[in-house]
Amino acid sequence: MNTPYYYSALGGLPSQTDIMTDRAHFTDAYMVMPKGVMRDIVSSFLPHFENTRLWVLARPMTGFSETFSHYIVEISKNGGSQHPEDNPQAESVIFVVEGCLELTIEGKKHTMSEGGYAFVPPAAQWEIHNPNKQPAKFHWIRKAYQAVDGIEMPQAFVTSDQETAINCMPDCDEAWGTTRFVEPTDLRHDMHVNIVTFKPGGNIPFAETHVMEHGLYVLEGKAVYHLNKDWVEVEAGDYMWLRAFCPQACVASGPSNFRYLLYKDVNRHAPLKL
Repeated sequence: MNTPYYYSALGGLPSQTDIMTDRAHFTDAYMVMPKGVMRDIVSSFLPHFENTRLWVLARPMTGFSETFSHYIVEISKNGGSQHPEDNPQAESVIFVVEGCLELTIEGKKHTMSEGGYAFVPPAAQWEIHNPNKQPAKFHWIRKAYQAVDGIEMPQAFVTSDQETAINCMPDCDEAWGTTRFVEPTDLRHDMHVNIVTFKPGGNIPFAETHVMEHGLYVLEGKAVYHLNKDWVEVEAGDYMWLRAFCPQACVASGPSNFRYLLYKDVNRHAPLKL
């Protein structure tokens, strides 16, 4: 596997002479948000943050994401927050794609650079700041934690993509694999945020159809992705949401590795609603 690359070019505005047609799709089964729509005019702001803006990729709403929200956050010089989370039920994953950040969890400070990964449990006291001149960007994925009697709450941890081994899939000649920051058998966790890596030509060789909801942000490379009944081209900077049971497969179609940051909900009963 090659040295990791993390796409992080956001903002700006296209020229008035550019055509409006792009690869954006929003269907009952999936959504594709191409990188070209993540411009200045669609950025957002949050209370208790200084010198910070963000792009909202997914949020819980009818007919869309049910279990999570996903932001890309840009913190400029001396920006950040001493009170980033206002929901005591929310657990978070932080994944840095540009610059350096200082993340403090329960009084312990961590310096995170590109590829840095952190899990923040619900009700934790934490802060995030950028003391540097250059902006820093990170993915922030949030989910309402589902506690289970007899299973303890997961603890905070900080690691990185570079420190975590890729688990190659069986019988694929190392064509693709997953960087797992949490062991699949650790039932304390009810979400996984992993990185999936394909070598050029690597593929998911069947249409996965399963209960897990997915959010996928392409970090590097390009691929042809099968979503429900459609084949779509995606590249670094694109985002995909897949509802539960949406068939999915892909073929890495570029000269470099195809890598994406993947969210999925795991390890809990399916909720029963009348």
